[in-house]
Amino acid sequence: MTANIENNIKNNPPNRTKNNFAKLLIILETIFLIMFLLLTWFGFYSFGGLCFAGFWFCLAGLVRFHTMTKSFSYTIIVFGCVTTSMYFPDFYLHIGSIKTTAFIIPILQVIMFGMGTQLSLRDFQGILQNPYGVFVGMICQFSIMPTIGFLIATGFGFEPEIAAGIILVGSVPCGIASNVMNFIAKSNMALAVSLTAVSTLVAPILTPFLVKFFAGQLVEVLYVKMMVEITHLVILPIIAGLMFRTIVTSTIHLYSVLLHLTVFVLLITVFNILFTVCGHYLYKDIFNHTLSQCGIFLLLPVLGAFLLRTFIIYYPDWFDRILSLVSMIGLLLTIVIINAAGRDYLLKIGFLLIFACLLHNLLGFFFGYWLARFVGLDERSCRTIAIEVGMQNGGLASGLALQMGKVATVGLAPAIFGPLMNITGSSLATWWRNRPVEKIYNNTNN
Repeated sequence: MTANIENNIKNNPPNRTKNNFAKLLIILETIFLIMFLLLTWFGFYSFGGLCFAGFWFCLAGLVRFHTMTKSFSYTIIVFGCVTTSMYFPDFYLHIGSIKTTAFIIPILQVIMFGMGTQLSLRDFQGILQNPYGVFVGMICQFSIMPTIGFLIATGFGFEPEIAAGIILVGSVPCGIASNVMNFIAKSNMALAVSLTAVSTLVAPILTPFLVKFFAGQLVEVLYVKMMVEITHLVILPIIAGLMFRTIVTSTIHLYSVLLHLTVFVLLITVFNILFTVCGHYLYKDIFNHTLSQCGIFLLLPVLGAFLLRTFIIYYPDWFDRILSLVSMIGLLLTIVIINAAGRDYLLKIGFLLIFACLLHNLLGFFFGYWLARFVGLDERSCRTIAIEVGMQNGGLASGLALQMGKVATVGLAPAIFGPLMNITGSSLATWWRNRPVEKIYNNTNN
């Protein structure tokens, strides 16, 4: 990779400053790698860990000089931070007397809010436009990954809670990252967005069922409690994001705002009635729960959206960039906190768990694509389903592991799966982007 970047710099020289900076990074990453090997050899593990982290950070900066590798920069930064969390776990586990794991749920809710701002009720029209594709995608999403996860978890002989984490990753819906990869791959974006939206909406029902079915003998799974947690962690923040986007949009109409408010209030009410009937809430508390959730997930986004619209309406991209940056930092913090908490387990089974997560991810791509081909979908839709199936909502899985009180064990697989899927997903998306569907059909016809 370093040689390719050097050749790219020589063949397409940018300005002298960038050229010199790239050379400096190459020298630094070489020095850091050599120092890591020497310090580790002589038993200075802590200093060696800092050098290894420095190697990753230099590499993250270096890959940005090549168009084919710049998309890996964030993931490499994650590797660097995870390296520090393995050598200095206590640094990430406490802020004074406060445990950092307490921040994971709010961070994930902010990320889900960001996902909601990228959606609208119109995105669900894709279900009507391509119901067969959405149906096939949903079947693939909630059958392939849970089954593969179960087979890998049991076949590799992991401890029960580690195995349950792999199954949990396979049972959650796809996340917004899959839409990004499908955009890069020039796949069927209408189908991609529809699958993400629908799989997320049905997650409160299907995810607890699948986890209980496949992992119920490994860890205790409280079905209704997990339904409530997924709703609070994903559905309500997405509703808040949708409401926020409705008001921020420059073509806002009062009718549209009232329609969204009515739909979302009804949804929140239905959720609370359902949870009460299932025994999670008391009947006397339905109104209080509904009122508080409407205040947090509807009133606050509405007020925030009006403030944004009032002061920076002419710069709508500004908020999207800030929210994207917050989401990336939030995911990074979640991953390193979980890895720090589960450091001892990772030292014992780290490489095997990494291989298991990688295999899980790649098999999701493979079976998602070929099952879609088998049932007669077009090439672009097959690619879309492959990416949606192989890339899971690792943040949701991490949040559920935390709510189960097992973030250091059940949460390890989601923390590892996330960075891996970004590497494989972006690689697959780039490979497909360079092999457009039209070119394949032309070559076949010729």
